[in-house]
Amino acid sequence: MFEKFTADAREVVVEAQQDAIRLDSERIDPLHLLVALLHFPESKAARLLTGFGVALDDVAAETARVRRRGGITEADAEALGEFGIDVDAILDRVEQAHGPNALARGGGGRKRRHIPFADESKKVLQVCLKEVISLGGKELGSEHILLALTALRGPAADVLARFDVDARRVRQALA
Repeated sequence: MFEKFTADAREVVVEAQQDAIRLDSERIDPLHLLVALLHFPESKAARLLTGFGVALDDVAAETARVRRRGGITEADAEALGEFGIDVDAILDRVEQAHGPNALARGGGGRKRRHIPFADESKKVLQVCLKEVISLGGKELGSEHILLALTALRGPAADVLARFDVDARRVRQALA
């Protein structure tokens, strides 16, 4: 599968692993892939985002906020708020007891060179390949990773949706 990746898509995957290592994560999740996309402002994915009027720094900040909450997005927090659950109050109490960014930290506690992909990230890469084929392409680029992140439900898609970036919009831009 990786032989079909463009150079920028390969860089994104390598950077996602580096991000997971920095955060002491046990697995590479879709948020790591999203953050990795932001590290390459000249990539097709980053150019698409900026073309949509999205500031890469804003996406990075929102991703860090979601990670700090243990993967709970703003939409999740609002839904829980309807049941009287204040996610930020809970987060404050957790951080008082366990330290800053307690929910964002990985559980590994040891530095590893290889971190496996989470099932959700494997699915992102599988969807990338399907999208490339459906768009009639032969190579999988960073723009296809962005498309797959928007197409699959989860925290990465929720972060992008906060900036009005969804699968339909990305597909239209790629067509």
